[in-house]
Amino acid sequence: MPLTPLAARYDQFILDLDGCVWIGGEPTPGVVEALEEVRSAGKRFAFATNNAFDSGEDLVAQLWKIGIRASLGDVVTVGGAMQHRLVEAHPGRTAFVIGSPPLLRHVADAGLRVLNGTDLASRAEVVVIGGTTDLTYADLKIGVQAVVRGADLLATARDPTYPQPDGLWPGTGAIVAAVEYATERNAEIVGKPEPGLFMTALDRLGDGSTLVVGDRVSSDLAAAGAAGLDAALVQSPGADHQDLDGFEPQPVLVAATLANVLTRPA
Repeated sequence: MPLTPLAARYDQFILDLDGCVWIGGEPTPGVVEALEEVRSAGKRFAFATNNAFDSGEDLVAQLWKIGIRASLGDVVTVGGAMQHRLVEAHPGRTAFVIGSPPLLRHVADAGLRVLNGTDLASRAEVVVIGGTTDLTYADLKIGVQAVVRGADLLATARDPTYPQPDGLWPGTGAIVAAVEYATERNAEIVGKPEPGLFMTALDRLGDGSTLVVGDRVSSDLAAAGAAGLDAALVQSPGADHQDLDGFEPQPVLVAATLANVLTRPA
């Protein structure tokens, strides 16, 4: 499978995971072979994800499981970006986390004292929100109480849903919306559409012409635009392609799958 003329123009690629490389851990059609072709052509790629459910190590293991060779340095996670932001702006403070165990570890590794499970949780100085499948009403209550008392509110992303084999699941943005609505406060977003994940990926990839490939206008394309990078858009369940009308800058390509962006049939 030779590279497409579009892919041949670029030295390296920054790729979204959910909806682009896989859907619920199942590879999108032809993606494994397409990435092997990219690697064989001497081009580089990295992954940048708003997924706060899994650790970087877990994501690397999932990539190997579907046949994509990757190292921890190839995967830029929003959990890592949140850790960096907390070290930079909120060192030594107390935190309440609505999110997965990997996100709790990132917050603790940033030097914050995590108050989850203590009587002081609703008086935390920072509330951090990320995706989780174990959300409880108590989590929302404590998070809202802390924010109302003056806590800073940070979140990994605003993605309203994410695709799974059985349909769309509520994303981080659904949780963020509940806390924002209850507190009348807006969260600071660390992941896409902010450009930080892509800037970190560029630091790891090195110099070269770069194409971003993702499935969401509001996160992937917006972050690419903020970083000054070209972007291609692929189809996925629940993708917000209706938002393309009037969006600037427009993607260089809209395709069915990541494999269609990178390679063409032999």
